[in-house]
Amino acid sequence: MWATVDREAGYQGIVGFVVDAATPGISQGQKLRKHGIRSSHTAEVVLSDVVVPVENRIGDEGQGFYVIMQTLDHSRAGVAAGAVGVARAAFEEALRYARERKAFRKPLIAHQAISFLLADMATRILAGRQLYLYAAWKASVGQPSSLESSIAKVFTGDMAVQVASDAMQILGGYGYMREFPVERYLRDARIMQIYEGTSQIQRVVIAGNLMGADSI
Repeated sequence: MWATVDREAGYQGIVGFVVDAATPGISQGQKLRKHGIRSSHTAEVVLSDVVVPVENRIGDEGQGFYVIMQTLDHSRAGVAAGAVGVARAAFEEALRYARERKAFRKPLIAHQAISFLLADMATRILAGRQLYLYAAWKASVGQPSSLESSIAKVFTGDMAVQVASDAMQILGGYGYMREFPVERYLRDARIMQIYEGTSQIQRVVIAGNLMGADSI
């Protein structure tokens, strides 16, 4: 958990704590209904006179914001990997359908309008995979990865939504039905542009990194 212990200090007043869920005063509020990723349990956490010992503090007082930023540098590569996974699932479903479904006496994939969509989807997925792998590698060897993780996150988040949307287009009316998985992939892809920092915030981070860089 993150708490502001000194409001006058601004972001330097943020402190992180490890808090056991069994701590007295902690309870679960309402379970939240979400547009996508419904298999992920998301609910309100209610705090009532919760006491947390100082030894549960993460880092020193005043360092919470920096811990959050360092954590995001690592976790954004993981979100990018998830975005690629959603995009791959949507692509594979669209590819299978395009091979099996026929229109005008030939498979959909034999029509240039469909084959070009699939080609672009495959290109974006492979590019996204390389971006998150590079960001993850830099983080794993202890190198600064703020720029790379934000680039991977913004590209793959936008890419996942585009690929899932194109997959739905290929399946046509079937893609819009819950009987087929593509509509769920599109709902699940949307969160990739939001959590761990929105696509707009990623561009702010990227631009900030570029202010002091001569190249990438």
